[in-house]
Amino acid sequence: MKKRWICLFVENEIGVLARISGLFSGKSYNLNSLTVGTTEDSSVSRITIGLTSDDKTFEQVKKQLNRSVEVIKVVDYTDISIHMKELMFAKVNICSEKDLTELFRMSIIFNFSIIDYNRTSVLLESVQTENRNNDLIAFLEKCYVNPIEIVRGGSVAIESLSITEC
Repeated sequence: MKKRWICLFVENEIGVLARISGLFSGKSYNLNSLTVGTTEDSSVSRITIGLTSDDKTFEQVKKQLNRSVEVIKVVDYTDISIHMKELMFAKVNICSEKDLTELFRMSIIFNFSIIDYNRTSVLLESVQTENRNNDLIAFLEKCYVNPIEIVRGGSVAIESLSITEC
């Protein structure tokens, strides 16, 4: 089993996302991440899908997606050089004044932004790779005993312009 990434260019029409996600659920394939948005051409949407599968299943997924009428292009991002980021918000509740000060210092080290706060809570925004966001969550859970509220968007990706991997 391996983490895989697919980028789809699809017709920007009502029901396309439902049909694409239905293809996955109909075959009992589990999606780890799904992000969709319009492209520079408003008639085309770009879908970035993350899933974990073996080679055989992944090839089957790509073939089925290529057969879909609404799919213009399927790009396998698994083994190519790409830039990928995920948006994550984390709300740390019931903070002391010392905790607040420490979170402001940590924002520089962990490269996240504090976008809102009050006397007892802090709202963080992190736009990083999925793994970096996982590391940040683990660190926050280790340091703060109170529950941390996490909201994550799916990853978006684009092919690298240079040869080096990112």
